[in-house]
Amino acid sequence: MADTDRQAGCILIVDDQENNVRILERMLRKAGYDQLVSTTDPRTALALFEEHQPDLVLLDLHMPYLDGFGVLGQIRPHVPEGSYLPILVLTADISTEAKQKALSMGAKDFLAKPFDTTEVLLRIKNLLEARFLYLALQQQNDLLEMKVQQRTRELEDAQVEILERLALAAEFRDDATQEHTQRVGEYSARLARKLGLPDHAVNLIRRAAPLHDLGKIAVPDSVLLKLGRLTDEEFELIKSHTHVGARILSGSRHPLLQLAEQIALTHHEHWDGSGYSPAIRGEEIPLVSRIVAVADVFDALTHARPYKKAWPVAEAVAEIRRQSGRQFDPRVAEAFIELLREDGLLQEEAPVPVTAADRRHDATGS
Repeated sequence: MADTDRQAGCILIVDDQENNVRILERMLRKAGYDQLVSTTDPRTALALFEEHQPDLVLLDLHMPYLDGFGVLGQIRPHVPEGSYLPILVLTADISTEAKQKALSMGAKDFLAKPFDTTEVLLRIKNLLEARFLYLALQQQNDLLEMKVQQRTRELEDAQVEILERLALAAEFRDDATQEHTQRVGEYSARLARKLGLPDHAVNLIRRAAPLHDLGKIAVPDSVLLKLGRLTDEEFELIKSHTHVGARILSGSRHPLLQLAEQIALTHHEHWDGSGYSPAIRGEEIPLVSRIVAVADVFDALTHARPYKKAWPVAEAVAEIRRQSGRQFDPRVAEAFIELLREDGLLQEEAPVPVTAADRRHDATGS
């Protein structure tokens, strides 16, 4: 360790004998240590420790009011776990019991009084070297950890971007504008906020919801773009996109992709249990999926697709209200309708006849 490093170290001296303190201060200053803090009253040791954050403590054991063991007990909780703070005990008590107790309470070294100046300075030098090497290693570890976290975030962000682009590619097949997924994300986020979800959840939903139909990448165009009624076999292919999307999104530790997996798998489940998986219903369906379900269906109804015309907003709202308690969570459906009113998009509601064929493509959001 260089001399400049030693001089930068702060040393706290705690000894009730004024003469001992002065001897130590003169010795240390002569050796180049100029950041010295001392006290002859052990009751002030903790306050000085907290104020100056020393790199080394020189501590006597037998003192009035509060002995060295008491000082060790006060200081110990203020030393960060896993850190290295050298405490050198200087005492006339050379008993094995005193030495073992001091070391067990956090002291790093032990010297008997009267001490040899050269030996004390060597012990101090070695302890401070260990202290500064530890701090340098800790700083390096922190830097490496920060770089690892940054690189991990970059990789996770790249993974999210790839999946977002894949979702857009899937959406482009039946929505040439590629805007459906983004509208669903925005609707879902606003609906989540209206339902009282916290900001961090709202932001996650905004980015996760557009991945809801990622699995459509595996549905053939002949089925996805078919005009008219789907056969039972074709409808099973449409339904498979939830499991395909969930599988693509599975296995990630990224909260965004974990949420997107949940949405992809369950956004076609119905409040009354009549959805893709009849075993799940009501509040068993994740709230985020109940939110996306309403946003997805509304946007699908109100925008044209190759196999359908766009519905007027009033008719789409009438369909959502009709499906409230069946396909949709009533609370979520009503909150969404209120959101449309606040936006001035809904002046009045209108009943709408819906054919079974329409419902397969529209009211499912497929």
